[in-house]
Formats: sequence, structure tokens, C-alpha cells
Amino acid sequence: MDTPPPDWLPAIARSVYPGWVQRKAVTLSKRDQKRGGTSNVQQYRLAIHAAVLASAGRDHWTGEWLDWGLIGTYDSREAAAGSGEQKQEHRKLYALVPTLDQPSHSPEPCFVVCAWRTKDAKQDMTAAELLQFCSAIVQHSPRWAADPSQGPTPDPAPALNPPET
Repeated sequence: MDTPPPDWLPAIARSVYPGWVQRKAVTLSKRDQKRGGTSNVQQYRLAIHAAVLASAGRDHWTGEWLDWGLIGTYDSREAAAGSGEQKQEHRKLYALVPTLDQPSHSPEPCFVVCAWRTKDAKQDMTAAELLQFCSAIVQHSPRWAADPSQGPTPDPAPALNPPET
């Protein structure tokens, strides 16, 4: 079965998309089979493609428009190279690269699409735990956001609209 790129996908990512879906499907199905899952790679491909279509290009948890032009470009060797500051810059560069999250934490193909940064922050939290955690940050933020010694002020609101093409 085919997994054609969605119409909203940037032109630069259209040729990379089928391979990205296939690599994710192979990796995630192998991982989940080790955890007792019984689904095959094809079922994972279809679930991943369905999650991408359902996302309409946005992070499931934040609503941010994702940088689909970055799919298939991440290089773990490049990420590991360099100093701490260079690694931070590399993480920022890929903050909005689309990735997959399994909200159910079950070893079966059920996904949502989110930014790498979101998944990194969420880790293994459930949706309820994530909401509670984020609420705690927002409630506490007036204490540290007004204090310059606590670091720079947060960036303005994230881009919720797709970039102009």
C-alpha cells in the first residue's frame, strides 16, 4: 500500500516522505515487537501515514506548525560532535522536526505527530501528566519570568501557521 505525501507537505520533503515513513515503521515495529507487539511493518506504515494526515502538519500537543523540510535530514553523528554549545544549537535547529509519539504507550501502532522538542519534554508522560506538568510551569512562571537572573525571557509565541511557500 502506498503512503503518498500529503498535499500540504513542502515540495522539498515530498520525495523524502515515503522513505521517512518506511524507516520509522521498521524501527518502531521492531521496538514494539520486542515489547510484545504483534503488528507488522505495513500496519506501522499505515498508522504513521494516518497520524501524519491527521496532524495536518501540526504538533498534536502544541498546535505548532512543524518543519517538515527537516524530515530525513537528522544525522546523529553530527548531533554528537562538537561542544556543549554546538550541541544546544543543533537541538534548537531540529526542535520542530516532526517525530512520532505513542500516547497509549502500548506496543501497537497508534501514533500522533509532534515536534522533537515536544517529545523530548514529554518523554513517557501520559496526556494528563503532560497537562498537569505544563500547568505547573505556567502557574510558576511569574516567579521566574520576571527575574532576569533566571535566564532570558521566553521566545514569543510559536508559529501556529504554516510558512509561506
